[in-house]
Amino acid sequence: MQIRFVSKNDFKVAEVQKILEGTGVTIVAAKHSINEIQTENVNELVKDKLLKAFKKVGRPVFVEHTGLYIDSLNGFPGGLTQIFWDKLKADKFSTLLGNGDNLGLVAKTIIGYCDAKKMYFFEGAIKGTISPEPKGDRSFQWDCIFIPEGETETFAEMGDKKNEISMRKIAFDEFKVFLERNKK
Repeated sequence: MQIRFVSKNDFKVAEVQKILEGTGVTIVAAKHSINEIQTENVNELVKDKLLKAFKKVGRPVFVEHTGLYIDSLNGFPGGLTQIFWDKLKADKFSTLLGNGDNLGLVAKTIIGYCDAKKMYFFEGAIKGTISPEPKGDRSFQWDCIFIPEGETETFAEMGDKKNEISMRKIAFDEFKVFLERNKK
């Protein structure tokens, strides 16, 4: 079975391909630009993005959105994580938010899938803390500042181990179960 994944982020596409290996599902990268609505409401954002993606692709497609929900900012930025990250980058993010008493945050992935008849949503979340300084490769956005609960390294330092414990893995495990139950 082939499913289109609308994403221009090669890191996400490669990560998803690794996570879904061995399922009989082939991920086809559909590098379309989708203008995301700007909202803190991630469910609304993913639904809108999915509808736009299906309109462009016209066949089974999924989209993904991952956001950070920072405890000290009352769950902000959520759906606005990309804009927030693009403005701050790693060093400023850690300087502003990686010191103090409340370093907690949640990373959450929501997948939206449309099979041409219905939309389905899958979610994965993982708690963590903000690193006082960026560590590891900085090429995949905020991986260099996110330390998962119970770990001592950032996602960026973990290499492939990240794919075994991440919020994306949790969400895609739910998606895999759904796909296996609904194989045609």
